[in-house]
Amino acid sequence: MIVGNGEISEEGAAAIAAADFVIRFNECRSYAASPGRTDVVAVCNTGRPAKAMLGSDTWRTHPAVMEASEIWSVRDPEKFTVLRAPLAVSHPELDDFCDDYTSHFNVFCKDAGKEHIVVEKVIHEAVDDALATFDPAPYVVPSSGMIAIAATFRRFPEVEIGLAGFSHSGWQWHPFAAERQLVDSYIANGRLTRHPADTSLSSSQGA
Repeated sequence: MIVGNGEISEEGAAAIAAADFVIRFNECRSYAASPGRTDVVAVCNTGRPAKAMLGSDTWRTHPAVMEASEIWSVRDPEKFTVLRAPLAVSHPELDDFCDDYTSHFNVFCKDAGKEHIVVEKVIHEAVDDALATFDPAPYVVPSSGMIAIAATFRRFPEVEIGLAGFSHSGWQWHPFAAERQLVDSYIANGRLTRHPADTSLSSSQGA
């Protein structure tokens, strides 16, 4: 199960409880609606979200973070180093967006006895290619949810994967409309199962 930060239905909570592997995101804001198993916390390891999490005792001691055996950093530092210069021109307000905290997550994971996995840039670029089919409006990067879905496909190529808490709305520079279409295509071909959520709620992570 890949658990976004949107609303979790009763059906979704039951599916999460029954899952053999559970991935959550960043501050795990939907955890109260679906407490329990957490194997992975996928994090934005650049910019303000990374800085806020690393500086927060609340995040470090969150039950989901403490239980997770793995932290996935969804932003390959090599990719984001290259993005810095063009973003300085197109989105100067995002001057700290590419600030890299990967090494800090390395230290956190080492101290906490967790495995730290950095999602490779080839996965990010494959998501960009897949989204292009749906003619997205100009965007900065895919959401961490979309990157995590692609990383999960690669790791578990023949496993049934469910989604819950995915509202496909949030930060304006994620291509949420195209992401919804891409996820719908994966559902149509049987690669994913979506457990209902209230799509009127916003979620900046978990697609």
